[in-house]
Amino acid sequence: MILGTYIAARGLGHLVYLKLLLTMALWGGTFIAGRTLSQTLSPYSAAFCRFAVAAVGMVLLLWSQGERLPRLKSAQVLPVVVLGLSGVLTYNICFFSGLQTITASRAGLIVALNPIVITFCSALIFRHRLPPMTLAGIGAALGGAALILSEGQLGTLLTQGVSQGDLWLLGCVGSWVVYSLVGKQVMGSLSPLATTTYSIWVGAIALFPLALHQGLWQSLPMQPWVAWVGMLYLGLLGTVLGFSWYYEGIKALGAPQAAIFINLVPVFAVSFGVVLLREPFSVAMAIGGGLVALGVVGVNWPQAKPAQPD
Repeated sequence: MILGTYIAARGLGHLVYLKLLLTMALWGGTFIAGRTLSQTLSPYSAAFCRFAVAAVGMVLLLWSQGERLPRLKSAQVLPVVVLGLSGVLTYNICFFSGLQTITASRAGLIVALNPIVITFCSALIFRHRLPPMTLAGIGAALGGAALILSEGQLGTLLTQGVSQGDLWLLGCVGSWVVYSLVGKQVMGSLSPLATTTYSIWVGAIALFPLALHQGLWQSLPMQPWVAWVGMLYLGLLGTVLGFSWYYEGIKALGAPQAAIFINLVPVFAVSFGVVLLREPFSVAMAIGGGLVALGVVGVNWPQAKPAQPD
């Protein structure tokens, strides 16, 4: 509703809005491509192939925009390494491992918790006081996540716990929290594209020996054509083109306005999963996804500013 009101107020005639919408569709499609690729390739190999393609693509993108990778200062090296190990290495190992056993639509709803958990952890670390609407949003989102994880049987969370596939996707959420909080500090001195490019290269280099250990060279020749399409989609469309268009949106509209569109990613992931992969979509997932979306709205709800003295 907030997204629709915002677009209606600003108008959809400008190309930047179309690019942002397509970016969210591309990112939603990564769950479909990841689900397909994870059925034929090991998690380490799948993650490496994605970011080997993306690493080359990001450098070409920088060159095409007349930007060069700046030389890292000594104080920037460790944070950039942390970005690569959290947002690329760990996130994608969890991503592909989880998608081996759970559906793309379910994974998309779980990862939709990212902004909620980032807000909560940021408040804990930096000791920000959360307003009532934000706390209510966090509560709604966590309740929705519980419904999704338990398939509507909340008691099973206590008796049976969370499935291994769900745990992997929760690992995605945790690793993205680290990436987001560290990245916010790094982007104070590096451009978003440079930060993303460095983190992708760090992650790809770290993934390479792990992929070799899991038989990368032996398994690649046996991959079906759909797996190769998935690799190219994840590396070029889901990463290079997606980030390029998203940063165009940030430049044109500002970060808060562009970030509103991210709420569409789980919508596309679920829609593509149901239509393209014929995945089941239960009532519990619908209600849980709605609660997560409602929680995101609550967390991002504009807070009243204190009155200024006369």
